[in-house]
Amino acid sequence: MKLWKWLAAIVVVLAVAVGAAYANRATILSMIARSRLPHVEPNRPVTWAQGPSAAPEGPRPPNVVFILADDLGYNDISFNGGGVANGAVPTPNIDSIGRDGVSFAAGYAGNATCAPSRAALMTGRYPTRFGFEFTPAPVAFERMVGTEAEPGSIVKPKFFKERLADMPPGSTAASSSAVNMLSVPTGEVTIAEVLKTRGYHTLHLGKWHLGGKAGSRPEDQGFDESLGFISGGSMYLPEKDKGVVNAKQPWDPIDRFLWPNLPYAVQFNGSPMFAPKGYMTDYLADEAIRSIKANRNRPFFIYFAPNAIHTPLQAKKADYDALPQIKDHRLRVYGAMARNLDANVGRILQALKDEGLDQNTLVIFSSDNGGAGYVGLPDVNRPYRGFKSTFFEGGIKAPFFMRWPAAIPAGSSYPYPVGHVDIFATAAHAAGAAMPADRKIDGVDLMPFVQGKDPGRPHQVMFWRSGQYKVVRDGDWKLQSSEAQKKVWLYNLAADPTEKRELSKAEPAQVQRLLAMIRSQDAESVRPMWPSLLQGPVFIDHPSGQPQKPGEEYILWDN
Repeated sequence: MKLWKWLAAIVVVLAVAVGAAYANRATILSMIARSRLPHVEPNRPVTWAQGPSAAPEGPRPPNVVFILADDLGYNDISFNGGGVANGAVPTPNIDSIGRDGVSFAAGYAGNATCAPSRAALMTGRYPTRFGFEFTPAPVAFERMVGTEAEPGSIVKPKFFKERLADMPPGSTAASSSAVNMLSVPTGEVTIAEVLKTRGYHTLHLGKWHLGGKAGSRPEDQGFDESLGFISGGSMYLPEKDKGVVNAKQPWDPIDRFLWPNLPYAVQFNGSPMFAPKGYMTDYLADEAIRSIKANRNRPFFIYFAPNAIHTPLQAKKADYDALPQIKDHRLRVYGAMARNLDANVGRILQALKDEGLDQNTLVIFSSDNGGAGYVGLPDVNRPYRGFKSTFFEGGIKAPFFMRWPAAIPAGSSYPYPVGHVDIFATAAHAAGAAMPADRKIDGVDLMPFVQGKDPGRPHQVMFWRSGQYKVVRDGDWKLQSSEAQKKVWLYNLAADPTEKRELSKAEPAQVQRLLAMIRSQDAESVRPMWPSLLQGPVFIDHPSGQPQKPGEEYILWDN
């Protein structure tokens, strides 16, 4: 199989990872089982471009290191009062970014799923402004024949071609090249491109998921160097490696597909795939540290985006062995992955200190969305309701910290809503870079708010959308609308931050006001560049692998 076909296959696998749990298992497996592992060459050393041998005299703009975890839940870090297994897995290194800088109590992901969220943070714009609304899924997997919903649901997903037929003549989806591209448009400006205007050396390590063809890869979108996986992910170690402990989700057909079909491989600047060295998160951190050393004498931007702790659940044996107090095997593997991620965050922070760079480096930490329900663990987003793919707080409220000792007071806490869209403007202004003037940028520079110079709110209103499922937060009011279900959920987050008291019947005027705001935002958005592949229910109050209760609430998620 050609490389692009393999990458497309992996993209769709991850795209339907949530929705497919509700689809006809045998049909999906029969479709995707035709994929085969690509050729993976042996490990090779990575040679990072070397910066100047000595630092230039005088002040220089701050380095920027953005660490983005994958599917890390709000309750998976101990800073938020939790930690995996009721605190059995502390995360001191991740916590230190918030403790030594600012923690955002209402930090929001760009979307409830990975690819649109990453599109938002890379561009500083709602992805619906440029049509990147759904996680990319190629035409090769268009026919999900026989798909059916969970018992009690009336959903019958449309097939890809039928969705394509829904698109009006002249829309971007009408062009086969646009559909097949399945990427952030090349006309969008990324934060890497903006920072390069100020002389930054830009590096990407880990997951990309914003396009894999020429013109849409990291090295085509502003990154000088890129090491990782262009599609959705990779194995952490080969399944039968002596140093790995695995946990599988037998109820999830996509999980069953991943184990025999997902490669253990990376690419460097578009090279053929080759094997990493050791456990994937360790390997990426090793290379991040090497890249810091290579660039210590010039401004750099590192986008460190490991696939941890996304499925497949694979822990390094040493981390698993360190948690004998956790008796549930799946939870122990998950906790061991969180432990490893935290340790590698600590190693990167230590490398900055070792090179004398930590005082003038803006370190940002977040997760691309809330914890995933398909891992079968109920507490990943506690105390919030919802999981990845839902716009309840558990799906979009993410750990969100910034540390910059030269500019941010240690121990700061910021209460008002901020989001991934703000990373673009914050990093650009810190670097002294000009913002694009030819388009709407939804994010704002957070520094004046964090430093107390601006007493207002960065955002009075924030929006999210995935097809017919939409949400607006205006001040403390939050409205979710599932048009397919003809259902809304209204909450006052000041009085009810965990969304337990639904107020739509008691506050009809608020419902109509907020629905009008959603319609106004829709008018500013463009049609999706490609149609949704499926529509399926995601339950709000229980993860996959557990019995559903009669009448239990769900949302309908489009992808």
